[in-house]
Order: sequence, then C-alpha cells, then structure tokens
Amino acid sequence: MNRMLKWKLIVGFVLVFLAGGMTGVYVGASHAHHLFFGPHPRGMFAERMRARLRMQLHLTNEQLVKISPIIDKTATQLEEIRTNTGQRVRETFAQLHREIAADLTPAQRAKLQDIEARYRRWHRAHAPPQSTPEPSPSASAQ
Repeated sequence: MNRMLKWKLIVGFVLVFLAGGMTGVYVGASHAHHLFFGPHPRGMFAERMRARLRMQLHLTNEQLVKISPIIDKTATQLEEIRTNTGQRVRETFAQLHREIAADLTPAQRAKLQDIEARYRRWHRAHAPPQSTPEPSPSASAQ
C-alpha cells in the first residue's frame, strides 16, 4: 500500500506540473499574439520611446520637454511608414490573386475567394478601434 501511494503521488505531481506548463504556454502564446498582432493604439509608440529614453539617458524634465516634439514627430512618421507598408503588402497580395486567378480552376477560384473573405474578417476583427478597416482591393477586382 505504501508503494502504491508513493506512485500515485508521483503521478499526481507530474500531472499537476504538466497542467501548469500547458497553462503557462497558453497564457504566454495568447499574450504574445496580442502583443504582435493586436491593435497598436496611437501614441503608445511615442510614450514608450519617451520613457525608454528618459530611463536610459537619465533625462531631466527640461530635456524631456525639449525633445518631446521631436519624439512625437518621429512617432507620427513611423506610424505613416507602418500604414503605408501594410497597404503595399495588401496591394501586393491582391495583385498576386488577380494574376493567378486566370490559371485556377473554378473550384480553386472559389477557394481563393474564401481565403480573401477570411482575411477580410480577420482584418476587420483586429483593426484598431479608431480606424475603419479597408476592404481588400482583390475583392473589388473579382
């Protein structure tokens, strides 16, 4: 009985350890997904840059006030670059879909349209709240 109880305890501890590990992986993955693929609120980049520079350079309040307009201007430029890059990526995929559609069977074209619709739904669900999602250019082409 003593040996059986020992084995039951060992198995129980292993199961609890595995459940904790799986929970940690799930929570970590969902946090990483939100961090990398979630919406990016406007102004967050400027605030992070300001805080990082203040901490790393030990800036005084006066210095921070002087460089804040520069940080804000840079953050705005970076947001424009990010937006333009996203638009170029969408346009490139739309062009790809238009070009390959001619060589696809009707069933494959339907599947491609399903893929585009799924992308639009995902994009709509993950778009920042302050902006309205744009329809995919490939949707109007077909």
